[in-house]
Amino acid sequence: MTRRRILPIVFISVLIAISAVLYHKITLSIPFPIFSRVTMMTAPNPPPVIVVGAGLAGLSAAFAALQSGAASVRLLERNAKPGGNSIKASSGINGAPTRFQNAAKYGTDRSFWDDTVRSAGSALHTSTVAEPARKHRETLISALTNRSAAAIDFLVDDLGIDLSVVSQLGGHSLPRTHRGAGKTPPGAAIVTTLLAKIKELGGDRFQLMTDCEVTRLLVTDDHGPRVTGVEYRKLKALSSDSGTQQLHGPVVFTTGGFAGDAHGLLATYRPDLGGLPSTNDPRPGTHALLAEVGARLVDMDRVQIHPTGFVDPATTRARLKFLAAEMLRGEGAVLLHKGKRFVDELGTREKVSAAIMALPEAEAEESAGPAGEGDGKDKDGEEEAVRQWDVRLLLDPGACEAAQAHVGFYLWKGLLRKVKVRELDEVTKATLREYSSVVKGEKPDEFGRTAFGQWRLAAEDLDGEGDVEVCVGRVTPIVHFTMGGAVFNERAQILRSDLGEEEKPIEGLWGAGEITGGLHGDNRLGGSSLLECVVFGRIAGEQAARLRG
Repeated sequence: MTRRRILPIVFISVLIAISAVLYHKITLSIPFPIFSRVTMMTAPNPPPVIVVGAGLAGLSAAFAALQSGAASVRLLERNAKPGGNSIKASSGINGAPTRFQNAAKYGTDRSFWDDTVRSAGSALHTSTVAEPARKHRETLISALTNRSAAAIDFLVDDLGIDLSVVSQLGGHSLPRTHRGAGKTPPGAAIVTTLLAKIKELGGDRFQLMTDCEVTRLLVTDDHGPRVTGVEYRKLKALSSDSGTQQLHGPVVFTTGGFAGDAHGLLATYRPDLGGLPSTNDPRPGTHALLAEVGARLVDMDRVQIHPTGFVDPATTRARLKFLAAEMLRGEGAVLLHKGKRFVDELGTREKVSAAIMALPEAEAEESAGPAGEGDGKDKDGEEEAVRQWDVRLLLDPGACEAAQAHVGFYLWKGLLRKVKVRELDEVTKATLREYSSVVKGEKPDEFGRTAFGQWRLAAEDLDGEGDVEVCVGRVTPIVHFTMGGAVFNERAQILRSDLGEEEKPIEGLWGAGEITGGLHGDNRLGGSSLLECVVFGRIAGEQAARLRG
């Protein structure tokens, strides 16, 4: 190559090198804050996933969103503490088939879907329900039951929660309701562990905001409704924080049902239940917030009455009552009216409640007693009469031992008491002799009960001095759960279309737990409430985390 050709090449190379050095110096000389602002303008931080409601559904959604790569999660809770009604759950969580079930005795559990469909009742009757609506419900049930084993694995393997004890609740064809072997009830064990794991996983990407009430959902309507965030107010705000504030991002709505909204939604949809006590704290339902952005509501008149809420002898008129966990009957307990059994205690909640409510109500003077927390007031502030029944829940030593953690708490609260069998009246003794012979297989049960838990009281234990102790408490039906709520699909999207119609999801909005409707139909199986929170909460969190922009 000639010298004439080489010189231009060398000259250009030198210019490139000098330019690179100068560019490098200029770049380094730019102050960091300016560089940061440039970066933020070109690549803005993605919005947080907003979860409304800190029960198990909300916590499951928050954890799943963080796992799925959400930049951050903001969990808004109206109450001063997280947990909602989930933290009170005492019977367990359903799952099938799982490694904790006794497959050697019962075979592989393939009947969860069938039991759930059967429990749903008229909502799935082919003769009265249009096929598209029925298919929609069946799809939701399939998502719940098919993902149930994975939900148990997630709680046990990923979170380290003990769910090794399995019992059979009402409406189930075999044992599939899981709880731990320790003293902590399953709801509290799951909620507290999951919250700790969320804080560990999320770090400063997670913020729990308690005493925050969402007042409306923020919406744009450019191409159909799209939820873009929430407006909320602080219930215990300083003067400088008064008024409403806004938070922008995709929203997962998990605020629960309306079983405690005695003078609002409950009075609107089920006025016939007026005066019944409840397991739910008195608070208004939040369904109107979803309806305002186009969500359709379904099954709002379908309200579950739990057959056994304890009547505390110290405060018999209290409307807010402790649940007598269904697992007590699952482990063998019986229900007695004037010393006699009157129902298969492991029928669905709907059937057992109906059997109790067919009995005469307790007289007004029987319900009198000192006032207590949760005494009912009507909308004008006047005291309401409390409707309740006089039914006894009785556990033998085997059932007491199997449910030891629960029984110990109920004894401490004065809701159960220990009684020697010699102190029982003769009608009750005769009933227990009969029942014991049924448990031993000597005769079929006249009410159709086929599973007896851990009952081991024998007829001979009731004879003579009768020093064997049983546990007895008074129970009554209570408003417990609302099956109605916002129409949603198996992807946990809230819909502005009715069941069976062409799906019209509301973009940016998901839901899980008791706020949703269409899954349970006429009746919810015990143990499926915690399950739906985990299954659909996780789905909602994953979906919300994937939304960008």
